[in-house]
Formats: sequence, C-alpha cells, structure tokens
Amino acid sequence: MIPDELIEQIKDAADLVGVVGESVGLKKSGADWRGPCPFHGGTHRNFAVIPKKGLYYCYVCHAAGDVFSFLMKRFGMDYPTAVRDVARRVGITVPDRAERQGPDPREPLFQAVAVAQEWFAARLRESPDAENARRYLESRDLPLPQAAELGLGYAPGDKSFQSALAGLGVTEPVLLEAGLVVRRDDGSVGPRFRSRLLFPIRDLRGRVVAFGGRLLGPGEPKYLNSPETPIFHKGSTLYHLHEARHAIRKEGVAILVEGYFDALRPALAGIEHVVAPLGTALTAEQAALLARYAPAAILLYDSDAAGLRATFRAGDELLRHGVRVRVATLPPGQDPDSLVRAGGKAALEAILEDAVDVLERKIQLLERKGWFTGVERRRDALDKLLPTVRATKDPIAKDLYLGRVAEATGVTRGVLEQELAARAAAPTAPAPVPARAADRTAPPRRPGRRRDGARWEGRLLQVLISDPSWLDRAREAVTPERFEVPAFREIYTALLALPPSEGPLRAAEKLAPAALDVWNRLVQSAQDLGPIDWDAEYTGALQALDDRDRLRSLPPPTT
Repeated sequence: MIPDELIEQIKDAADLVGVVGESVGLKKSGADWRGPCPFHGGTHRNFAVIPKKGLYYCYVCHAAGDVFSFLMKRFGMDYPTAVRDVARRVGITVPDRAERQGPDPREPLFQAVAVAQEWFAARLRESPDAENARRYLESRDLPLPQAAELGLGYAPGDKSFQSALAGLGVTEPVLLEAGLVVRRDDGSVGPRFRSRLLFPIRDLRGRVVAFGGRLLGPGEPKYLNSPETPIFHKGSTLYHLHEARHAIRKEGVAILVEGYFDALRPALAGIEHVVAPLGTALTAEQAALLARYAPAAILLYDSDAAGLRATFRAGDELLRHGVRVRVATLPPGQDPDSLVRAGGKAALEAILEDAVDVLERKIQLLERKGWFTGVERRRDALDKLLPTVRATKDPIAKDLYLGRVAEATGVTRGVLEQELAARAAAPTAPAPVPARAADRTAPPRRPGRRRDGARWEGRLLQVLISDPSWLDRAREAVTPERFEVPAFREIYTALLALPPSEGPLRAAEKLAPAALDVWNRLVQSAQDLGPIDWDAEYTGALQALDDRDRLRSLPPPTT
C-alpha cells in the first residue's frame, strides 16, 4: 500500500547501475553499462543497464525491468520488500501502516498479464507463425532486436495462447478478468487477440497491465485494446508514459501523438518525451496525469479534419488543467512515424520548433478559410475561439487570449468578457453541428421505428462509457426518460448517479443482472470499434433522438 507518488520518487532517486553492479560486473559502453546476464548465467556482455531509462535488458534471454524487478528476480523479494530496500539505499523513509493490509487482490491479474506478455514476446521472436509479424516490422523499419527490447509480441490466430497459459497455471477466470480472453454469445471462451502485433501498455510502476493489438491482414478493427479491467483504465492511462516521464520532466514538455508507432519512432530516434492516448479523445484524467510531469505540451496529431478536431479538444482539456499548449503542424499525409523514418530526428525537431500556441493555430485556420470576413461568419468564429479562452486556467494566458481574440475579430474585450461570463453561468449544451457535418453523421431523417431509435440509444451509451468527458454534456441534454429501452434507461440512470470522481465502469455495480448483460455487450462492442470520431457519434446519436421526439410530437396526418 505504498503510494504511487512515493514509489516514483524512490525509483527516480535509485542508482540502478549501483544496485545491479553489486552482483554483476558492469563496464561502461557509451551511455549504457554492459555485463554478463545474471539470470541465464551468460558469460558475454549481453546484459545492458540503461540509466537514462531506468531499465535493464538482456539481449539473449530477454529479461527486462527496472530496479525493483531486478531485486525481485535476482533475490526473490516481493514487490513491497524491493521498494523498501531501494528506499533504504537512497535515504527515503517509507512509513509503516498501523493496520496491515492483506495481499493485493489484483496481484493474480498483474501476474497473468506479465506471463502473457512474455509468451507473446517469445512468440514474436521465435515462432514460425509470427513470420508475417516480423516481415511487417521490417516494412516499418523496426528491426526485431529493437521490437524485442520494446516488449512487442505476437498473438497467433489459433487457441494456443489459452492452452499455454493453462499449462503455466493461469486459470480461465483470471484470464477473463484480465481481459486476455473473451466469452462469446454461445458460451465458448477464446483469445481476445488473434493474428495481431501486440504493444504492451504499462502503468506508472512499469507493470504491463494491457495490450494494444494491430491486426495483420484483412479485417476490423485494425487496432484493438484490452478492455477495462481492475488493473487497466484506458481513460487514465497514457501509452509510453512510464518510459517517457523522465524525459518529459527534463524537457519540461510532453509531446502528444495519436498512435503506438507515432510514440515509439521518435523515442527510438532520440526524442523520448512522447506519449499517446489509447485510441480515444484525451480525457480529463489523462490531462491531469500529464500536468504532474510537465507544465507544457505539444500536440502532434494528424493534420486532416479528424486530427484537427482531436487536437483542439485535447488542447482545451489540457488548458483546463493548467498546461500550456502548442500545436505542431505535420505535412499533409505525414504522421510522426513516417516523418522520422523519412527525415530522421532533425525532420521532427524542425516541426516541433515551429509549433504555435493552440489559440493562435485556431486563428490561423479560421483566417485561412475566411471566417473573419463577414458579420455572421465572425460570430461563428467566436463560437470556435471562446471555448479555448474559457478553458484556460492560467489568468495571464487568459488575458493574452482575450486580447488576441479581440484583435482578430474586432469585438471589444469588454464584450468578450461579458460573453464568457454568460457562458460560464449557462448550463453546458451540446456543441452546434455545422449543416454538412450533420448530413454526414445524422441517421435517416425518420427514425420512428423502435429498433432504429434503440440503436441510437445504444450508440449514445457507448460514447458515454468510452469517454467520460461526454457524460457532463449528456447530463444537461438528455433525461433518462428519453431512453425507451428499459435496460438502456437503467444504465443511463446509473451513470448519472456516479460521483464525479468515479469512472463510468463503476456504474456496472449498480445494475440488475439483465441490464448488466446489456452493459457488457455495449462495452465489448465499443472496445471492438477501435479509434472512432466520438464527437460525430455523440452528435449523430443526439440528433437521432431529437428527430424521433420531434416526429412523434407532430399531429397525425389528415385524410
């Protein structure tokens, strides 16, 4: 029960080279240290200690971890004992708890995911059926030794994973709870990941808690994450943060990208302060997590329409948590992975150097499209700019933003301040949808049949479950009575009853068995969708419900 913050402080202060050097003869090799591996009895210097990352790695037996896992594996310590041993070495006091807690009930899940990661990684390195995964990595300029060092793995298309872990003593209930296997409608149980390249997702202690899987071959979804489990909460986890946190603190800025390769490629090139959300819009929990490590962030998302929407939503969320935000603009058709592969570290550094403030980037785009040329469009431009001004927590930045918006729009500061005050006092309402976007996202204009309305009720719930930031918007716009399917109404009522500090998955604890079954299907299908535009899903579902209500309020046709 040692607090995570204290564990991070102990790890940051630890002398990994000194701890490992007590039992391994290490010699300096560039920025790293090399020696014989203590785990497989090696005699050559294939065992690397990497102080910059706080990690060790053996290129023969592939043992890897941090200072705590080294002591656990080398000397048989449990995790709390290893933490306390390192704390003693660095002079940090770990307070004793008056009441003794029992073992962490989640420990079997941590162990199961760790065993799975080792099995997947070995499969990628050694199995003939992973040849397509190895060829794919070669096509992405990621050599197998680097992939192995990163802990990447391969999930085969058959059921060998289940039998292998059963042979290692991991039971089916534990595999189900850890999200490694799924129960299908017919009652059978099968692997969640099939024919996928797997990226291990780690918590702040460096423990693997989940996986992101990239499909190799035809099919959907292209990317599939582990489901929510007692040890993995997608909305409060950032990919690569465990590896990047030291660099983020050193640089004073975090770079946010969209995908796994987009995070790994810059890090391999030497730009290590890079993290990624896990296939969804940046959540309030993720923004708060980043704010603990750096006062500033650079958003490096795709430059297409969907990427820009995600950029500005993430920017507002970070501003609400006191983080200064800049936006870097990628060349059309490029992402961080392809940019670094083509031009190396220097190409990305040039893009980052040209990053501009998030509000300035909005103004640039609006000016380019002529939004400040007429009264009506200028009014619409204000609707796009003021949410960013309002989101800004820093009073100095807010004052500068007001001045810049007044300059761009010709509206006086006093009027802008009055508008902000009025919006702050008004209840939150769904953002307006431009006509063209409504045409793309809305369902057919006559969703009068029950099954059509039920479909959109379910899709709205999927948005609220997948991204908690939407629940506050829905709270003001949708009453429980608008859900005509009883199970959907029960689920939505449970979501509304949650305290703000609790994630949406806690709502499942309040559901009756029938509604819980519906909940599980909604969660599973939402996770299987992969990365989607939640903004379009929300507005489309809300539009469908509005249309249904409006049609039913019309008088019957006369004959």
